[in-house]
Amino acid sequence: MPRAFGIAVWVVIWLLGFATAGTPARAQPVDLLLVLAVDVSRSIDDDRFHLQREGYARALVDPRVLRAIRSGPLGRIAILYFEWSGEGFQKTLVDWTVVGDGESAGVAADILTSAPRPFANRTAIGQAIEYAMAQFPRSPFTAARRVIDVSGDGTNTNGREPGPIRDEAAAQGITINGLAILSAEPLAWNPQHTHPPGGLENYYRDHVAGGPGAFVLVANGFDSFAYAIVGKLVKEIAEAEGR
Repeated sequence: MPRAFGIAVWVVIWLLGFATAGTPARAQPVDLLLVLAVDVSRSIDDDRFHLQREGYARALVDPRVLRAIRSGPLGRIAILYFEWSGEGFQKTLVDWTVVGDGESAGVAADILTSAPRPFANRTAIGQAIEYAMAQFPRSPFTAARRVIDVSGDGTNTNGREPGPIRDEAAAQGITINGLAILSAEPLAWNPQHTHPPGGLENYYRDHVAGGPGAFVLVANGFDSFAYAIVGKLVKEIAEAEGR
């Protein structure tokens, strides 16, 4: 190869590399971006905590959930799972992950069943929503619909009130759905936390849920949590796919 020709080839390669170096990788499309925001505040004792964790792990691999995911146009969604309690207490356990089959769902479920409880602090629902909102811009995936799935057993007791932050999310086109976990008995040291005037379901409707197509479902105690979260995930996935 003549020297002049070889130099010319390397110049072309260098220019192509320079031209593409600043081009960001194209985000992978999915049917839904779903953030699972899970309450692990101190009103949730260890037994309830494990029921909640196992409920999410079982729901992710449930055939009904997987069938709903596969029936979408792309047949896959992206999830992020984090646990929260008081102001400044949020921990992501499953970062943005594509779920489209039993294998990918099982990987996320295994993380949930093996990770230790991160903390047990107060209940900062507003901060949890704010944290969830911040996860969408850093997602390597893109979807027409973004949803925050908030589950909890009580009202906000710490940090910013959830209502205004919920409104900020709704203004950005983000949907926030709620799963209110009802307790048979009021919390001994703060009965209105778990049993606010009008009930916890209405509190979630008024202060937590918002945005396009938002809804609130109820789990009648932690024993029925796994059943409730399956129904909630199927509904969220179906809403995202326009069914």
